[in-house]
Amino acid sequence: MSATATPPTPTTPVLTELPHWINGVPTRSTSNRFADVYHPATGAIQSRVPLATAAEVDTAVAAATAAFPDWSAQPPLRRARVLFRFREIFERRLDEVAALINREHGKVFSDARGEATRGLENIEFATGIPHLLKGELTEQVGPGVDSYSMRQPLGVVAGITPFNFPAMVPLWMFPIALACGNTFVLKPSERDPSSANLLAEMLKEAGLPDGVFNVVHGDKQAVDAILTHPGIQAVSFVGSTPIAEYVYRTATATGKRVQALGGAKNHMLVMPDADLDQAADALVGAAYGSAGERCMAISVAVTVGAHTADQLISRLASRIADLRIGDGAENAPTGESDLGPLITRAHLDKVTNYIALGEEEGADLVVDGRKAALPKGALSDGQPAGFFLGATLFDHVKPTMRIYKEEIFGPVLGVVRANNFETALQLINDHEYGNGTSIFTRDGDTARDFAHRVQAGMVGINVPIPVPMAFHSFGGWKRSLFGDHAIYGPEGVRFYTRLKTITARWPTGIRSGVDTTMPTLG
Repeated sequence: MSATATPPTPTTPVLTELPHWINGVPTRSTSNRFADVYHPATGAIQSRVPLATAAEVDTAVAAATAAFPDWSAQPPLRRARVLFRFREIFERRLDEVAALINREHGKVFSDARGEATRGLENIEFATGIPHLLKGELTEQVGPGVDSYSMRQPLGVVAGITPFNFPAMVPLWMFPIALACGNTFVLKPSERDPSSANLLAEMLKEAGLPDGVFNVVHGDKQAVDAILTHPGIQAVSFVGSTPIAEYVYRTATATGKRVQALGGAKNHMLVMPDADLDQAADALVGAAYGSAGERCMAISVAVTVGAHTADQLISRLASRIADLRIGDGAENAPTGESDLGPLITRAHLDKVTNYIALGEEEGADLVVDGRKAALPKGALSDGQPAGFFLGATLFDHVKPTMRIYKEEIFGPVLGVVRANNFETALQLINDHEYGNGTSIFTRDGDTARDFAHRVQAGMVGINVPIPVPMAFHSFGGWKRSLFGDHAIYGPEGVRFYTRLKTITARWPTGIRSGVDTTMPTLG
């Protein structure tokens, strides 16, 4: 009797399960809750990220708390030397970081490399922080009395970072915090979490003591545990305005210091005397780079004069037609692309719904990104496999429209027409967001007037994305920033330290007895 063959049982690929990083080692989660991490260019699930419990957050804070006394007592120069080694390791592995960003976030490799490079600049700034920790000294504020100040670390601090810059935004935070003597707990976005673990590995290789830097993955449950944890002294956040406001109000209610950077609706003002070819090139890069998923993306162009608008629209449309959409990986078969996919299917749906809304509101849809040609191989069973969307351009956008008022966070640019400079400036100043803005003009008087009067935290003059270098600081106005401190640079040093002032007199035989009056030392 012949044996009956048994058909093979289909197997499901085993997905990589990311660990937390606590007390210097990868730490498997005990929460039994996970989120899927997608490859945005294919739509495939590539790994699972754990969603931490409050107890796991507490474990990370306990590790950071235990590490703080020794780390904060280290001379600033020794802390800087660890960051020097971290910088060398990061630069050596920069392409590895960029490839990871490309796989999990979706931005094209060259853009991912640019993100990593801007992060590197913040590490470099942090290595020089010993100079910025110097206090002040005044001799003889009174007879035999000296006064001096120092800046001391806060303790355990935390960072909650967004999906759109999985390496750069954490590097806005923890290098400065560590250089100042704090210990750190990072909660990265659960949509592209692997960069955080890679950074932790590099810090370990650089010789950072265990517990000084910790990574806890998670969702709102982990965020709330951070915001209310009594062992955390300060929280840094970058994300949308509603969440930034929530983070600020929740954390400050428990006595924490908070810097919470929110959303944006960045305007570029184009004057009639501007070089329109230069302005169009700048707009296309600033609006559609990283598929518009940048807090400093230009999402509104304000043109002064109908002729300026018509000429600019024509130039924009022709440039959009040449944009290449694709994976944008370093060794992608189709070569380098200009636009990669959006981060998730849900976000793609959100952005496409805004495009439909713009049509309903009466804006003129000049270029419809929903009709853009998808890259070869991006179809599966008749449906797009990745989360791709082409560049979209609206004209005749009105300030009353939702596509003007709300942050879309995708490759959508709206053109608003203004009759004169004053009307255009007032339009920008009336918006609830005040993150960044720019003006394109050849006239120095107009540029200077704009820079002084515009209500935004970062201003570009013939520069479309005015992100400050690491030795300045980044932050918006109005509902783009909650808290008193901008992020990184000198403001970052002030945020992660507190001032202590000492007034000292050494006894030299003076015995004047008890004096209950207010001391006047002069």
